[in-house]
Amino acid sequence: MTGKRKRVAMSLTDRSFARRIDVTTLQLFVAVCELGSIGRAAEREAIAPSAASKRLSDLEAVLETQLLYRHTRGVDLTPAGESLLHHARAVLASFQRMQGDLSEYAGGVRGHVRMHANISAIVQFLPEDLGAFVAAHPQVKIDLEEHLSLEVLRAVREGMTDLGICNADVLASSHGLQMRPYRQDELVLVVPCDHALAGRKSLGFEEALAFDHVGLHSNSSIQLAMSRAAAALGGAVRLRIQVTGLDAMCRMILNRLGIGVMPRRAFELVQGVGPLIALALSDPWAARRISLVARDFAALPPTARLLVDHLEERSP
Repeated sequence: MTGKRKRVAMSLTDRSFARRIDVTTLQLFVAVCELGSIGRAAEREAIAPSAASKRLSDLEAVLETQLLYRHTRGVDLTPAGESLLHHARAVLASFQRMQGDLSEYAGGVRGHVRMHANISAIVQFLPEDLGAFVAAHPQVKIDLEEHLSLEVLRAVREGMTDLGICNADVLASSHGLQMRPYRQDELVLVVPCDHALAGRKSLGFEEALAFDHVGLHSNSSIQLAMSRAAAALGGAVRLRIQVTGLDAMCRMILNRLGIGVMPRRAFELVQGVGPLIALALSDPWAARRISLVARDFAALPPTARLLVDHLEERSP
């Protein structure tokens, strides 16, 4: 066969592959893997055992490889079968998500917005802002996920989310993403009421370097800002404990495991854990911008643009 004919044959095989793999067969294959028996899988999927066996044989023929070791006690997976099981579960999960999304439209939902935001935005501003939006537009569904600011940017850049909300100070690596102002926040140093620094109204971050710290994830925008500031001062943050939430940080600080930096409004919202106080930081980096981020605001779906307009209106 000439090179041209080989390329045509491969192209035909590629095109026929998707047509010859169906959801029912994938569901059957996953059931066989989970139950270890073609007969039991056929019963669960309400398919005749002979029809189930033929579907599996046809699947192996399409893939040109053996997927199952058949024996008197049932079946075991071949290495190729293990690989297909992983992909089949992912495909079926995607179908389930698609069904869920589309069923919402049938039920009257008229829009769907995907959002990723950092913890500062979620704790401080989004509950009230999104609550007001949903009250005005009850037929819109919002999927919100919490991520670090750098991960928010990556998700927007790769099209995994429509809209991102994160700290603007990390946008130097945004690679052409568009941003609009949303909110501002102020970082403060949180200490127990009887701490050595507790009598101060404000201080520079340099003074905090003499103490152990409770911090967030090392790639969080707050932790990155602290590390950069400490390095510029010729020091380092004495990080004793890392936590994933601001309420956990407050509890650790209350129990004298260190001091910590967090947004002032977030501290006010989660402060109920005990006698802690927030000291103003005089460093310029302690005043931060939180931004709305998109690949192209003009190209967003109508419902997402409606949400952007709402969030911009809520910005002071």
